[in-house]
Amino acid sequence: MPYFDAASSAPLHPVARQALQASLDEGWADPARLYREGRRVRLLLDAAREAAAEAVGCRPDELVFTSSGTRAVHSGIAGALSGRRRVGGHLVVSAVEHSSVLHSAAAHEAAGGSVTEVAVGRAGAVTPDAYAAALTGTTALACLQSANHEVGTEQPVAEVAEACREAGVPLLVDAAQSLGWGPVRGAWSLLAASAHKWGGPAGVGLLAVRKGVRFVPQGPADERESGRAAGFENVPAIVAAAASLRVVRAEADAEGVRLRGLVDRIRARVPELVPDVEVVGDPLRRLPHLVTFSCLYVDGETLLHELDRAGFSVSSGSSCTSSTLTPSHVLRAMGVLSEGNVRISLPVGTAEEDVERFLAVLPGVVRSVRARLGVGDAAGTPAEPVPEAAPDSGAGVDALVVDALGKRCPIPVIELAKVIGKVPVGGVVTVLSDDEAARLDVPAWCEMRGQGYEGAHPADGGTAYRVRRVS
Repeated sequence: MPYFDAASSAPLHPVARQALQASLDEGWADPARLYREGRRVRLLLDAAREAAAEAVGCRPDELVFTSSGTRAVHSGIAGALSGRRRVGGHLVVSAVEHSSVLHSAAAHEAAGGSVTEVAVGRAGAVTPDAYAAALTGTTALACLQSANHEVGTEQPVAEVAEACREAGVPLLVDAAQSLGWGPVRGAWSLLAASAHKWGGPAGVGLLAVRKGVRFVPQGPADERESGRAAGFENVPAIVAAAASLRVVRAEADAEGVRLRGLVDRIRARVPELVPDVEVVGDPLRRLPHLVTFSCLYVDGETLLHELDRAGFSVSSGSSCTSSTLTPSHVLRAMGVLSEGNVRISLPVGTAEEDVERFLAVLPGVVRSVRARLGVGDAAGTPAEPVPEAAPDSGAGVDALVVDALGKRCPIPVIELAKVIGKVPVGGVVTVLSDDEAARLDVPAWCEMRGQGYEGAHPADGGTAYRVRRVS
């Protein structure tokens, strides 16, 4: 069964498995002890730190191992903010950061600090100028991911790092998605990453803090990992993480080219095979293994279940999942279609025939999901009788109101598509919806279908979205 969700967690690399098994026999003792067994474990830990530091591009004494990538982010942000509290309490982040960064930002704000979120463009990247403009004299820390975990877009880290350097602000980079593909360029100050993203074991993160960065570890003091990561080190897992990072980095150039070719094929062929699809994220400045697309008139949860039944494990940032009723913050910040969202992230070694089979299966799966929701083979063509739309009071046949209150993604857009032809060119359809996803999906539908989106205003029980028929 093809596994296409490496961005969530990559399969354990064979080298990681071998290193883990070998070090279980040698790495069980306390590396802080001076007897023989302790010294042996200390050698293993020091070698792993040197290997990881080389991959990161920092000194070994600047890097510590944590219990997860999330813990590395939380510790890095808290320690840097505390270390620079005399400068001020202002934190700058991008609007598409991983939830671990945004949760830290929310906690900082709740404690009395201030946070600025830098907006991104439709491709998902900040602009260096906009990021630089968010920095102030009281900015204690800035955060920017190296590449986005949902759409793969790479951020201009080097340019932002230079702006931060000129402003005297340290920059923390969340490199969880990109570190396996190469070092993070630029004059960053702190860096966090997670081993299970590159094929290492789960439960190992790393945090690098450059010399000269003011940093005060939070929580009770601990003598482990320079006081920056409390608790007994999981040396076998750390050794496996470092060994797998070294190997995947050695293979990254060749494998990156191969996977980029497969992703390019998906990006090009999915819109050809499936009507009304939006491929999101930057087409060029992106991770080599990741592609995300959204399908109009599709229930995202059902789509993922059907792909699973067909033998493909994929992920989604859609609002139409059992875990959330709102679009992912990444898709919302980008302003792109959220319904029917599919994220494909190919693990190392993905076979070309698996991608071809996915492309063969996808059109039929989307077609079947749309049919269940009353949409025919031609997107926007009703497979069932068109529901009656209420005339807009005082506007006659030139305006209709679609009441989609209480109906979840993608029903509001489907009902909009079914009635748009009932008003003349120049007429208006107003969609009433209380689904947060409509804020993205109605404008996205208008752009994809060539209709005019005229904005939204509050309405009883929800929001009214105005769409003018252009063609």
